[in-house]
Amino acid sequence: MKLMRLITLLGLGAMVSACANIETATRNAPFEAAPAFAAAPVDTVPLVSADPPAAQPQGMTPAMHITAINVHVPQSLKVSEANRYYPSGDIVWREDPIGDRHAQVKAIFETALQRGAATMGSGHPVVLDITVSRFHALTEKARYTVGGVHSIAFDMQLRDAATGALIGAPHHVKADLKAFGGQQAINAESRGQTQKVRITAHLAEVLRQEMTRVEGFENPKLGFMQVVNKL
Repeated sequence: MKLMRLITLLGLGAMVSACANIETATRNAPFEAAPAFAAAPVDTVPLVSADPPAAQPQGMTPAMHITAINVHVPQSLKVSEANRYYPSGDIVWREDPIGDRHAQVKAIFETALQRGAATMGSGHPVVLDITVSRFHALTEKARYTVGGVHSIAFDMQLRDAATGALIGAPHHVKADLKAFGGQQAINAESRGQTQKVRITAHLAEVLRQEMTRVEGFENPKLGFMQVVNKL
């Protein structure tokens, strides 16, 4: 009996050890746990707190202060001005006058991210680099009929403000938002809740969650139209 008990305990120990060695995804890992940061010299990226782990609130990342934000909207992103329910294109934007849509999207991101960064006033100084990969708001036809999804995506990278060293690996953020349609859209506009107002507030909150929560921002499940946007 003692031998069988010993064998059983050894088997359980091996299982626990195997589980502990399973690799986990780094998409939503805290920046200090991502491969690029783990491999960086500690004197180059001094983000590890001198306090014991218990000093960090559960589910929170080390505090960081964003000193600069760089937003890049590649010219390779295709703009669509077609007034269809779902036009093809990477950028669909209508609430500004016809013009440089890349510049208009960049301005929206800059305003939103600066607002989000303002909620994080202390911590290690970092620079935030953003590359937009999709900004698909609603056309006029979809806005005043069926509504849909504001399909937004970007890549995010942090750098040490003093040295320029990368902090963590760059990761892709999907930041979709339910888009109002029909009477709901008209009612929202009467309250000042335009597409730009809602998207700006949404992106500010996305940044706050990405910077303060270990799991980052969790893209909501918005049904069929969200699935269409992924095709």
